[in-house]
Amino acid sequence: MRRYITNQSVTNMPPTHPTPDTPPADPLTKRGRRKEARPGELLEAALDLFVEKGFAGSRVEEVAARAGVSKGTLFLYFASKEDLFKAVVLESLANRFVEWNAELATFPGNTTEMLKYAMSSWWERVGATKASGITKLMMSEARNFPELANFYQKEVMQPGRELIRKILQRGIDRGEFRPLDLDNAVFSVIAPMIFLMMWKNSMGPCSTDVQIDPAAFLASQVDVMVHGVLASPQPSKIAG
Repeated sequence: MRRYITNQSVTNMPPTHPTPDTPPADPLTKRGRRKEARPGELLEAALDLFVEKGFAGSRVEEVAARAGVSKGTLFLYFASKEDLFKAVVLESLANRFVEWNAELATFPGNTTEMLKYAMSSWWERVGATKASGITKLMMSEARNFPELANFYQKEVMQPGRELIRKILQRGIDRGEFRPLDLDNAVFSVIAPMIFLMMWKNSMGPCSTDVQIDPAAFLASQVDVMVHGVLASPQPSKIAG
């Protein structure tokens, strides 16, 4: 800590009021901290606007204004609105798969517990956050922006399917799940998560008479997926 010298004594605490001996604040340091913060602030502002107005309806001027910077400053970090959107997708959604793959690689429980954990942690980290609105945006605007749709497919949808497939394959390999058509079974896991995001961002506000508890809903979906709905499974009848 810098030592400040007064007429009475030497102390390690700064004086209450500035004196000629007090070193001025370093404006370069402040600018450096501010510069480092700008990309994150721009991404947060962009996420807000994309969710509120969609991709077509959001303008870079609005993003810059909400982040408290000029349009020119925004373009120092992102070359276009498309690049800004891609950065939002990576930061809010795609980067999550690194976390989930690492956690599930060392998951100690059985595969039903793993499936419950994967779906509940998805809700906590994505579904319940503003980032869930990106899925709604892509569903409504993908046809108009095929490049962004392809990017979303590669960075979010494909890794998501692969992760779910890996979970289901684990259950089959351990004898916990019966053999499945994995190409289609993964969508049995994805569908309720898409429903929850759409409910949160579209249908929910229009259905004030119906309340959905996301945690209970996802637990129920896992129960149905794993155990089915029959009171006691009957052996399949062989025709002929």
